[in-house]
Amino acid sequence: MDNTELLKGLRIDRSQREDHGQGPARWPWIVAVVLLLLFALAAAGWWWFGHRSIAVQATTAVAPTADSAAGAVLQATGYVTARRQATVSAQITGTLTEVLIEEGDRVHKGQVLARLDDSGYRAALNAAKAGASAAHALVAQYQAQLAQNLRDAAREQSLAVQGLVAKQLAEQARTLADTTRAQLVSQQRQAASADAQVAEAQVNFDYCVVHAPFNGVITTKDAQVGEIISPLSAGGGFTRTGVGTIVDMESLEVDVDVNEAYIGRVKPGMAAEAVLDAYPDWKISAHVIAIVPAADRGKATVKVRVALEHKDGRIVPDMGARVSFLEEKVQDNVPLPHGVLVPETSIVQRDGASVVFVVEGGKALQRAVTPATQHYGELRLLPAAVNAGDSVVVKPPPDLHDGVDVHVENASP
Repeated sequence: MDNTELLKGLRIDRSQREDHGQGPARWPWIVAVVLLLLFALAAAGWWWFGHRSIAVQATTAVAPTADSAAGAVLQATGYVTARRQATVSAQITGTLTEVLIEEGDRVHKGQVLARLDDSGYRAALNAAKAGASAAHALVAQYQAQLAQNLRDAAREQSLAVQGLVAKQLAEQARTLADTTRAQLVSQQRQAASADAQVAEAQVNFDYCVVHAPFNGVITTKDAQVGEIISPLSAGGGFTRTGVGTIVDMESLEVDVDVNEAYIGRVKPGMAAEAVLDAYPDWKISAHVIAIVPAADRGKATVKVRVALEHKDGRIVPDMGARVSFLEEKVQDNVPLPHGVLVPETSIVQRDGASVVFVVEGGKALQRAVTPATQHYGELRLLPAAVNAGDSVVVKPPPDLHDGVDVHVENASP
């Protein structure tokens, strides 16, 4: 095949090109499909942006209480602790013969709590007393001997002056009197030492009786009759280190951990109110004792000691408690303000008016409000438009408007 025939094979047939020229008749259909797709996308976008559910945070509107009326600036949690608490033990090692306490018993200072076997210590005391008696008897003997020697020395000296006896005999009599005097002084020292031994033996004997160090309540009974107790842990698990634990209920207070970012709001002497987890409807007047000058690096908190102004038998150590720190002391019989309390961040501006959004049936309903001028820490009083128990949106986003579908995430109590 030559080059001429190859060029003819590459030539485009006009008739075929004209047949394919019918393609432009299909463009209206293509344009219609594209417009239909654009319309569908626009409708889907309108539906999405008009009906999508917005994630919000919400809290419950609450009615004012006495502590909120007093201006609760901060709340913190902690536990009831006793500033005066002791595990009572004997100061010697011995076997218990009596245990006179049970959990819950109220005891007073000096009351006998337990007794140890005192036979060995009683024998030691009797031996010490006998030794002291013997030492004092020798003191009396040397005193009598000294008195006789002094009389003999005076008589020999008188005879020596008259020349009836040699002066040497008078000197020997004086020397004997001086020797007896020295022996008397030595024996008196030994008698004093024997008395000290008696006192020591008496102390050890008294240690066989365990007394209450202060008024309080027995919270634990740690030993039974027949067990060995010791102030040290000698003997491993077979030796008890205490008879029981006594707590001074008048020293109970609450220790709370306050976030270090808010510790500046707490001051010593500041009024407070405590609520025990076990009795949520019982509010206890309190005040700040002190701010412990040390921070917990792991928790980023500072411990605050809070005194309870009213003691009660229902309060026991290690109970959980919630403390509200107040701007002023709670006053009894003070009328509470009308309305509800909501976080100040839930109040936003829409079209120049103050509004809040209440979540009902999965929708955010806009309500116009007029907040009161009083501040209650981070809360504001709404006299109307919102009821106690309503779920109020916290920090409403700018695109939130009336009737939008919402779902609550991380709702605040």
